[in-house]
Order: sequence, then C-alpha cells, then structure tokens
Amino acid sequence: MNEFSLYFDLGRSHILDPKGYDHILFVAVLCGVYLLKDWKKVLILVTAFTIGHSLTLALNVYGKIGISLALIEFLIPLTIVITASINILRKKFTPTNARFTYGLALFFGLIHGIGFSSYLRALLGKESGIITPLFAFNVGLEIGQLLIVITVLLLSFLLGKFFKVKYRDWKLFLSSAIWGIALLMAIERLQILLH
Repeated sequence: MNEFSLYFDLGRSHILDPKGYDHILFVAVLCGVYLLKDWKKVLILVTAFTIGHSLTLALNVYGKIGISLALIEFLIPLTIVITASINILRKKFTPTNARFTYGLALFFGLIHGIGFSSYLRALLGKESGIITPLFAFNVGLEIGQLLIVITVLLLSFLLGKFFKVKYRDWKLFLSSAIWGIALLMAIERLQILLH
C-alpha cells in the first residue's frame, strides 16, 4: 500500500469511526435540516466547513497552533450543541441566516481541524515529508464526510417520501437527539478539562 492510500484510508476511517462519533454527529446535524433538493446549499455548507478544518489541519500539523487538546475536545461537542440549537430554534432559512450558517460552519471547521490534526500528528511522528500524508488524510476525511452527508440526506428523503414524516418533525427529532448526545459529551469533557 502506498503512502497516499495509507493516509487516505486513515482519514476516511477517522471521520467514520463509531468510537469518535462526535465528527459524525456534527456533519449529520450540519446537513440534516436540508433536503435532497437543497444539495447546492449543502455543498456550500460542507465546503465552508472543509476550508476551516483544512486550514487548521495544516497549521497544526506544522506546529503553528498551540491549543490544549483537552480544550479542543470540549469545544467540538459544544459546536454540535450550538449547531443543533440553531436548527431547533430557526423557523426558516433566509439569505441572511444562510450566510451566518456558512460562516459558522467555517469557524467550527477551524475547531474540528485541530481535533483531526492531533490524530494526524500522532501518526506522523517525526516524519519530515508531510505534504502527501496531509493531503491524503484530508481527502480521506472529505470522502468520509460526503458519505455521512449522502446518508443523512437520503434518510430524510426516504422518511418524507415513504413514511410521510414531516420535514419539521424530522428536523426537530434529529437536532434534538444530537443536541442531547452532544451536551452529555460536552459535560464529560468539561469535567476532564477542569481537572
């Protein structure tokens, strides 16, 4: 297996790892309020998140960011709680709040990128040539992220089309369930951070 394939697989499996489900929850709550017909909006949203996490992934792997991993591990579920709260409270999407959502996805991507990079830095160790591993890992993350997006959008389509679940009910159920899980995760990680 060549270096690109190795790090690509590590990136993809990292974001899809059920043990590290915080990333899965974030992507699901980020795109879960959209329908298949909104694929352009989802593409912009995912691109904003990708730009954010790609930037801090690269900076942190190169040692340019010195933030406590315990703080980042607390902030990640907090980003999920905030995103889910916005989904629950928002009545409808307008161009103004869409721009806010894209900006928030970019900002939250910065936080998640530091979390991803901590894992990648541990894998790289003292390796000097990190351009290929960094790129491959990031591409793997993106493929994994797209699989989550497609799964969530298809699930919302199937629930609406075949089970007649109302869009608002689905949005509230998904966002509320993820909000509760992420809140518990944030409380646990806050206790770790404070000790």
